Order: sequence, then structure tokens, then C-alpha cells
Amino acid sequence: MNLSGKVAIITGGVRDIGREITLAMAEAGAKLVVNYYAAEENAEENAAETVRLAKEKGAEIITVAGDLMKMDEVENVVAKGIEAFGDRIDVLVNVAGGIVGRKKIEEQDENWYNLLMDLNMKTVWAMTKAVRPYLGEGSSIVNFASQAGRDGAGGGASLYGASKAAVMGFTRAMAKELGPDGIRCNALCPGMIATKFHDDHTPAQARVNVAGATALRREGRAEEVADLVVYLASDKSSFLSGNNIDINGGLAFS
Repeated sequence: MNLSGKVAIITGGVRDIGREITLAMAEAGAKLVVNYYAAEENAEENAAETVRLAKEKGAEIITVAGDLMKMDEVENVVAKGIEAFGDRIDVLVNVAGGIVGRKKIEEQDENWYNLLMDLNMKTVWAMTKAVRPYLGEGSSIVNFASQAGRDGAGGGASLYGASKAAVMGFTRAMAKELGPDGIRCNALCPGMIATKFHDDHTPAQARVNVAGATALRREGRAEEVADLVVYLASDKSSFLSGNNIDINGGLAFS
């Protein structure tokens, strides 16, 4: 796929799936604005390494730290991208989000609810709102939902699953709202992808069980997800919009 000349913003783009997306889009020729959360462990080191790897592929790239749960920091990410690459954005990839931890309903409080919803849904809404003035015909938004948004998630992850279901609904709504202007919006619903996300939050035996239940009998790889993102960002997927696309190795079918 060829993304030469396209300007792309990638949130959460300096580690795991986000980094692989950044590097795949660099390979395809996009100009990159990569957001990361500075308070995260090793954030600056991860950002610097991502820039190094992307530049090895010939990419023009800037990184912008920002907490995307805060609208002023969202607007700063977009402003830095416009300053660097001009008055247009062709691709928005909303990777930022996460499960944070697991709590059953009796352990949850209002702060926990707000955190999960803001981290996974508000960030997508805020970035979409901020980039909207710069999106033109042929632009593409790729959101990250989750298989958890379809099946209700695993134990203690009810709000994570609910927030990702909200992303799925918002994706469909934006496909309808922005479609008349030639702007596409799709989301991915990954299953078990081998990342630090699952290293931190999924028990080892659960990973073995899930991998064994897939049709392909394995976990997915971050680069496999990245390849699908590049396709959705490219003109090759020009008639795809409003989809929540499963990428789970045949674990579940929608």
C-alpha cells in the first residue's frame, strides 16, 4: 500500500501495536504525527526509539506528548501536526486506550467508571472532533475497539468492554455523518494479540487457553494488526466504511 504524501496522526503510537502501526505507515510513505502519554513508564525512551526506527525507513516524523483525556492537550497534538506538515490530515488512527486493571462491579466506583470511559471512548471522540476541520475527501479514520466490545470482556473488565462497545457505535455513527464528505471511518476489534497489554493484564494460562481456542491455534502479532490499519488508511479500501473488523485468528465470528 502507498501512503506517500498523506499526513497521519497516530495516538498511542510508540509501543506495542501502536509502534508497529507507526513503522508500517512509515514504510508506506506517510508523514507521521505520533502521540504518546509522557507519564507512562519509559515513555520518552519508547518515543525516541520509535522515531529512530521510523527515520530508518525514511519517514518524516514528529512525536507529541499529550494526555488525550484532556481536550487542550488533544488540540495541541493536532496543532503540532498542522504546524509540521500543513493544513490537512489524511489519516487518524486512534490506538490510545487500555484496560488499566480488573475490578468487579462491587469494587468499582465513579472514578473508575470515568477513567475507563474517558481513556477508551473520550479520547476517540476528542481526537475525531479536533481533526474534523482538517479532514478532506479520501481521509480515513481507524479506531481501536476490541473483541471485548462484542463479547462483554473477561472477568473484571466490564467497563473496558462497555467503553469499546461505545467506540464501535461511535465508529458507525461517524461513518454515516462524515461519509457524504468522502471521509471513511472503520474500527478494528482485535482478539488476543501478543503485547505488553496482555503481559500486564491477562493471566498466562488464560492466554494459552485463548490461543488454543482460535482457528489458527495462536496469538496474533502486532505487525499483523498494523498491516490491516495501513490497508484501511489507504485508497485500496476506498469503499469500506462503518465496519468493526474482527482480527482474532478465528476465535469468534461476527
